[in-house]
Amino acid sequence: MKKQILILGSGFAGMWAAISAARLAHMNDRDDIVITVLAPQPELRVRPRFYENHVASLVSPLMPLFTATGVNFIAGSVERIDTNEKIVWYKDAQSGTVFASYDRLVLATGSNAKRAPVPGVDKHTFDIDQLESAQVFEKHLSSLVNQAPTPARNTVVVCGGGFTGIELATELPARLRELFGPGIQTKVVVVERGAVIGGRYSEALRGVIEQASEALDIEWRLNAEITAIDENGVTLKDGSHIASSTVVWTAGVQANALTEQFVVERDNQGRLYVDENLQIRGVPGVYATGDVANAASDDVGNTALMTCQHAIQLGKFAGNNVAASVLDLPPIPYRQVNYVTCLDLGSWGAVYTEGWDQKVQSVREEAKKIKIAITNELIYPPKPEREIAFSAADPLAKFV
Repeated sequence: MKKQILILGSGFAGMWAAISAARLAHMNDRDDIVITVLAPQPELRVRPRFYENHVASLVSPLMPLFTATGVNFIAGSVERIDTNEKIVWYKDAQSGTVFASYDRLVLATGSNAKRAPVPGVDKHTFDIDQLESAQVFEKHLSSLVNQAPTPARNTVVVCGGGFTGIELATELPARLRELFGPGIQTKVVVVERGAVIGGRYSEALRGVIEQASEALDIEWRLNAEITAIDENGVTLKDGSHIASSTVVWTAGVQANALTEQFVVERDNQGRLYVDENLQIRGVPGVYATGDVANAASDDVGNTALMTCQHAIQLGKFAGNNVAASVLDLPPIPYRQVNYVTCLDLGSWGAVYTEGWDQKVQSVREEAKKIKIAITNELIYPPKPEREIAFSAADPLAKFV
C-alpha cells in the first residue's frame, strides 16, 4: 500500500519540504511514497519583496518543478485537521468541502500580519503581508495622483519599525517621487513604540538604519503609541495627529491560525513547538516547518526566526525527516547555525550583517548587490529539472 505524505502550504517551507521528501524517496528507489502539496495555488509568492513595486510579478509557478520531481498538487484551502483519523478537510476550487488522507503530515502554512486592537486599524490601514493586500496597497498609491496635492495625500505613515516597516519606509520616497514628480514635497513617517530606531538590532545595524533614514528624510516618531486611525490619518497617545491618506500596518506577525487546531503548547506568536527533527511535540506523525514552527536553530539557545532564510532550510529538513520516518531511516536533526541579515534601504542602498550579534559587513551599493542577489535569485525555486532540484533540496548542502 502506498504511503501518503501531505504537505500543507506552497510557500518557501512547503515547497522545499516537498522537494526534499521527493529527493529522499528517489534516492531510496521508492515509488510507493506519494508526496502531495495542498495549497490555494501551485505557486511561490516571493513575500520578502512585497515592499517593492509591481508585486504581481513576484510569483513563481511551481507546477513545472512539481512535475519534474514527482510531487502531486491539490488546489484547496484547509479548514480542519483531524489527527486521529489522519484526514485534512479543505475547500476545493469549486468551494466544495472534501478531504485528503495522510500517513504523515507537514504543516507549512506560514504566517500573517497581526493587527493590534486599535480603533480603525482594520478599516483605514493597508498592509503588504500577502500578495492580494500588497496589490491593494499598490493600487491605492497609484490612485493618489488623482487626488488634490494636500499634505495628507503626500504623507505615508508606516506603523511599526521592524524589518518590513524599515524596508517599506526606505523604498517609499523613490516610489512617491516616481508617482508625483520630483517637485512635490512628500513625507514618510515611521511610528515606533520603541525608544530608539531599530531597537531590536545591534548598535552597528541601528546606526546604519539611522544614517539611511536621515539621508532619505524619513521621520521617526519614537515612544509613540497609536490610539486611533481614521480616514484623516493617525492619532497618537500624546494627542498629536499625523494627517495622512495612506497608513500601512507592519507591526507584528503571527503563525497561521491552523496551529490552533493542535491541542499542544504554542509560543506567543502562535508557533508550534517542535523537536530537533521538526515533529510537533506531542503529535506523532505530524511535522511543522517554516513560520509555524518554534525550532531551535543551534545548541546555544537561538530559535529560528519567521524569515525566508529560516523557512527555506526548515523546509528542507522537514521534508527529509518526514520521508525518513516513512522509510525507517534516521532523521537529520535541524540545525542552522549561520545567520545573516540583509536589509534593503531603498535608494540609499542596503546593509548586510553576519551572525546573531549582527556585525555589519557591508553597506550601501556593496550591500545592495548582495540584497539583489538574495531576493532576485537565491530565494527563488530551482530550475524544474529533477537532479538540479534534488541537489538544492539536500538539507546538508550549503545554503549561501
